[in-house]
Amino acid sequence: MATRKRRSSEHPTKQRRNDIRTVAERAGFSIATVSRTINGVPTVDPKIAKKVWATIKELGYQPNTQARALVSGRSRLFGLIISDITNPFFPELIQGFEDIAVNFGYEILIGSTGHDPKLMERVIDRMLQRNVEGAAVMTFGIEETVLDRLAARGVPLVFIDVAPDEKGMSTLTVDYAKGISQAVQHLAVLGHRRIGFIAGPAGLHSAVLREEAFRSAMTDIGLPPPPEYIVRGDHTLEGGTEAMGSLLRLKSPPTAVMCSNDMTAIGVLHATADAGLKVPEQMSVIGFDDIHIARYMIPPLTTIQMSCRDLAQTAFNALRAYVEEDYKNWHRDYGISTQLSVRRSTSIPNGALSDLPERAAVVGSLSAAAPARTKKREARPKR
Repeated sequence: MATRKRRSSEHPTKQRRNDIRTVAERAGFSIATVSRTINGVPTVDPKIAKKVWATIKELGYQPNTQARALVSGRSRLFGLIISDITNPFFPELIQGFEDIAVNFGYEILIGSTGHDPKLMERVIDRMLQRNVEGAAVMTFGIEETVLDRLAARGVPLVFIDVAPDEKGMSTLTVDYAKGISQAVQHLAVLGHRRIGFIAGPAGLHSAVLREEAFRSAMTDIGLPPPPEYIVRGDHTLEGGTEAMGSLLRLKSPPTAVMCSNDMTAIGVLHATADAGLKVPEQMSVIGFDDIHIARYMIPPLTTIQMSCRDLAQTAFNALRAYVEEDYKNWHRDYGISTQLSVRRSTSIPNGALSDLPERAAVVGSLSAAAPARTKKREARPKR
């Protein structure tokens, strides 16, 4: 009778887990040398560092970020605070910021406030608990809670449009006037005289600046907007739809509408369709932000581009310059440009061909005003 094989009671040999000791043994250096390399200590010989990182990659070792923070005293963590995660502009901003941060060995901690002070408090609690080294406050306004609690810990901050004149505070100053002036001139040259504007929330600093830029640009071409042509929105689809309804109910509605952001403009497209109007044949529409979906709307949305990539890159560079470079490349103020992107939601209004002499006069006034505006921009100090 054949004897049965005795089943081994031994467990299969467990594969050794890679750790810093494994890396040190394989690379042929001390644990201390490997640790200094991982933590970016500048005194490590570049050739040694190269070999250590090659070994780390070969072994698939993932350094423990919390342990690194304890050793180096640095979290290599930046906070990113936004106001509305449901607005497509902000996920695009987050993606750009994270891509840049990862390339420089940083992580990001994201907080969305929803314009809710209680949510903001919780976001700040998390950032202080995680010991962020800096925070980009991309809510388009000063948040007093952020200023008081993070600044008290010496955390450098970057704001959009406005920031306190204090140590470690930087501002990304958006040139709203450039893109909005281009948009107004574009509509005027097409023949539009009745141009409306759907503004953003009155309490949002960037929305106020966009509205002021629109009023100024219209005045520059001799077409100051009547009060009823400027309607308050809230930077949402629903707000855009409702505000456009108000404009369409006017006895003499505008033939073109500019919006404080793209979400508002998409709401406007919906409202015009519901009213049986064709864009751009019967209504021209311009947005602001140039979110990714804008080019895929029907028709593709003409909009003012404010690059998420530029905002993310500049905000990250400002924070990194402050925490890593002894302020050598840090500035208090950084400029962000805007630019009109013409697609297919704007065209000549009905009846414009009978208005050619007046259009020629407007084009002439724009041409005459251009050199003065150019000189004014050239006179501004470099940021």
